[in-house]
Amino acid sequence: MPLSPSSGRPRRSNPEKSRPSFFWFLAGVALPLSRMMMVIRIENGEKLPRFGPVILAPNHYSEIDPVVIGLAAWKLGRAPRFLAKASLFDVAGLGWLLRSSGQIPVERAGSTRDKDPMAAAARVAEREQVLVVYPEGTLTRDPAIWPMRGKTGAVRLALQHGIPVVPVAHWGTQQVMARYSKKISFFPPKKVRVRFGDPVDLSAFEGKPLDGSTLAAATDVVMTAITRELEELRGEKAPETRWDPSKRGQSETGRFES
Repeated sequence: MPLSPSSGRPRRSNPEKSRPSFFWFLAGVALPLSRMMMVIRIENGEKLPRFGPVILAPNHYSEIDPVVIGLAAWKLGRAPRFLAKASLFDVAGLGWLLRSSGQIPVERAGSTRDKDPMAAAARVAEREQVLVVYPEGTLTRDPAIWPMRGKTGAVRLALQHGIPVVPVAHWGTQQVMARYSKKISFFPPKKVRVRFGDPVDLSAFEGKPLDGSTLAAATDVVMTAITRELEELRGEKAPETRWDPSKRGQSETGRFES
C-alpha cells in the first residue's frame, strides 16, 4: 500500500476508483474517445485530495468542459459528480447514464430537483465524494474567455457543510470545441492543460451569517483563485475588472455570442 508523504502512514485509496463501479464503464467509453480529441496534461494534481469530500471549482467556456474536468479528476483517482441541468435527465439514454453515475439534477432556478439546494453538499460530505460546481453558472461571457463574475452556490455549499473548495483552471479546450459551437474537432488531438490550485482559504467567512454580502465576498475569493491558475496556464494577466453580464446588458443564462 502506498505511503502518505506527509505522515509515512499507509495512504488510504479511494474506493470509487479501486472498486468496480458504473464509473469504470463510463471511463472505458470516454477515455478512448477523448484520446482522439485531446491530450490532457495535468499540473499540480497532488492538490486534489485523494479522499474526503471536496468541491472542484473550474472555469467554464466550452460545452465540453465537464468531460475535461471529469477525465482529469478520474486520472487523479477521484470519481466526480456534477450539478447538471435537470432537463438533461429527461433525455432518453443520457438521463439513465447521469442517474446511474450519481450526477445531481438542478433546476434552472438553482435548486436541486427535490427543492433542497443543500442536499447535494450533504451527500458529498457524507459519502466523501467530489462535487464539481462551476461558479460562473454558465459559459463565460468575457470576450477573451477569462472567468467572469461568479455565483454564490459553490461557497454556500462549502461554508454550510465545511467542504474544501479546490480551484481548477484549464486551457486548450476551445481548440476541441469552441464556445457555443456544436462542432467537435477530433484530429489531430489538441493539447489541453488542467491546473489545480491550493484549497481556497475561506476561514474569514466561517461562522458569519450566509447573507448576500458574505457569499458575494467569498465567491470573489474563489473566482480570484481560479483566475490566478488560468493566468499561469495562459502566461498573461487577466483584466483587473472581472466581466459582469448584468452590467453589460447580457442575459445570465442561455447561449450568447459576445
